[in-house]
Amino acid sequence: MPQATATVADSADESSPGLPADPCGVAAGSDFAPLLRVVRDQGLLERRTDRYVLGIAVNLAALGAVITGFVLLGDTWWSLLLTLPLAVLWTRTAFVAHDAGHAQISGDRRTSRLIGLVHANLLLGMNEAWWNDKHVRHHANPNHIDKDPDVGVGALVWTQKQAAQREGFARWLTRNQARLFFPMLLLEGIALKIYGFQFLRRQPLRERAVSALLLTAHFALYATLLLTTLSPGKAIVFALVLHALFGLHLGMAFAPNHKGMEMPDPDGERWGHLQRQVLTSRNVRGAVLTDWFLGGLNYQIEHHLFPSMPRPNLRLAQPLVKAHCSGIGMPYAETGLIESYRQALSHMHEVGEPLR
Repeated sequence: MPQATATVADSADESSPGLPADPCGVAAGSDFAPLLRVVRDQGLLERRTDRYVLGIAVNLAALGAVITGFVLLGDTWWSLLLTLPLAVLWTRTAFVAHDAGHAQISGDRRTSRLIGLVHANLLLGMNEAWWNDKHVRHHANPNHIDKDPDVGVGALVWTQKQAAQREGFARWLTRNQARLFFPMLLLEGIALKIYGFQFLRRQPLRERAVSALLLTAHFALYATLLLTTLSPGKAIVFALVLHALFGLHLGMAFAPNHKGMEMPDPDGERWGHLQRQVLTSRNVRGAVLTDWFLGGLNYQIEHHLFPSMPRPNLRLAQPLVKAHCSGIGMPYAETGLIESYRQALSHMHEVGEPLR
């Protein structure tokens, strides 16, 4: 299964889902070409391996410290207090796996995949091949109802046409999906693991064996740690709370990015790279705390335009992208964190309106 970068970062023309491999591959008259040249000239596409090495080391050390504290506390309900910092660190771990899939950390495909396997499969129990497959398609056609799996029919729906086809419990769910969105995120941590195991049968035999081995190792180590430290009842509660907090945090980081933004008409005009990525994405403004909470992916427009750009450079590219969009008269969506959630929930509420 290809990594996200195979499609996202290595395309040779502007209509591709990501950054052209060579500026010469971009049509000279395109809206994206001048911006690409400026970003390249400022070195913002160069990898910042030292920054990632430090970040990964700090995250692993913090995980080790929390696990040590968990073991030292022993069989007590006070251990539940550690689910919050552990959920936060798991989310940082997911961000690293995401960046590895985009080749932001290393230009070597094997190194990138190794980082992804360790952080996703081994540390989180989430199949990186499943995530990359889904993420490739999302980046290629964000918010495209027929091509982006993130806006396909699932527990939630994203258009009134999808809503009209719902029946039974699913119909009730769609009517109330805006108010149920955040509670449903509490299940996302477990769902990510289930999706990963289901995806194993779609992987080539050798890749499936590696993925399955690491996923099994995650569950074996995780279960051993919990059951040798806590009683079975406390262990189950600890696992449920941890996965609920992890799903909530991860969902809150990704929810503001595209929900409620433009959705291309499948039968309409074909959009160029700049239009397709900018109009479907929303940035979330804020200071250091917001950048940390959202993992730097609050610069979603920049990330979609330049998916192989190291995450620390996204904020540096933002003024260039914003000025370029202003210069050509293209809307550039940016809002605060709370307002981003309001817009996303408003869209979900409107989708379910005909069913109420």
